[in-house]
Amino acid sequence: MKKIVPLALSVLLLGTVTAYADQSTTEGTEEVEKAGTFIQHRGNITAVEQRENAKLFTAELDDNVFNFYVDDKTLVFDEHGDKVELKIGDTISLSIYADQPMILIYPPQYAPPVVIVEKDDTANSVKVAQFDENFLSDDGKLKLNLNEESVIFNAKGEKVSAKELKNFSAIVFYGPTTKSIPAQTAPEKIIVFPKLEEEVEIPEIAPKIQEIIGEDYKEVDGKIMVPLRIVAEELGFKVASTGNGAVISRDALSYTITRGEKTYGHNRALKHFDVAPALLEENKTYIEYDFVKELLH
Repeated sequence: MKKIVPLALSVLLLGTVTAYADQSTTEGTEEVEKAGTFIQHRGNITAVEQRENAKLFTAELDDNVFNFYVDDKTLVFDEHGDKVELKIGDTISLSIYADQPMILIYPPQYAPPVVIVEKDDTANSVKVAQFDENFLSDDGKLKLNLNEESVIFNAKGEKVSAKELKNFSAIVFYGPTTKSIPAQTAPEKIIVFPKLEEEVEIPEIAPKIQEIIGEDYKEVDGKIMVPLRIVAEELGFKVASTGNGAVISRDALSYTITRGEKTYGHNRALKHFDVAPALLEENKTYIEYDFVKELLH
């Protein structure tokens, strides 16, 4: 592995405002900081681009700038737990898996499972975490007081039982809490979603290709994507644009590649990408690293 930066090293903690119940009590115990499953990145959306199967948003807060992808699997809600569409000007909080590796690229790019749009007209709070059998969050800061009337849904909008909380990650929408440690609350709504089963494996990039591209590579759907033209030409291939892709050739080898298409031509045969080539930057098509690795031979 190389060029992996743990997300925990670049944390921008989400500040939350906690409302307190009048009848709350304080316990004389010392709070112990525990690492949670998720960390948050907060910012204001300043730009959006439509990609093949997702939207790429740019957000910033003070001097912190980052990009994040949203597709049909991303859970996007406001602080009331209602589904919303992201737009420029929204203040958002991303929840990212704390132990998931990321590519060293600036500005950083994330693929968050959860995006929360903050509202000025609500005192509600939102917690994205995993909970144990006692309904205590993984960072030890919030305990849920549940009953038969607790509203719990899965990502498809189907009602599920409270016991499912220990099998899933959860977004908890809640109001007042006690002043105890941990704080306790009766949540207004909970949405559960699958836990991260496996991390994205970032491959060791061949030194020759690394020398060509430097830090110019991206991650899309678990695949490393590198710029097609610059790599192919540096490896001795001719690159002819087709308007929506390219034909690259050298001696008896020929490849016909089309942006947005997973099928590509290799001489007279057809082969397939896992992720379709895409225009990830202006006038620059990116392609799977696994493909350009074959061009080395």
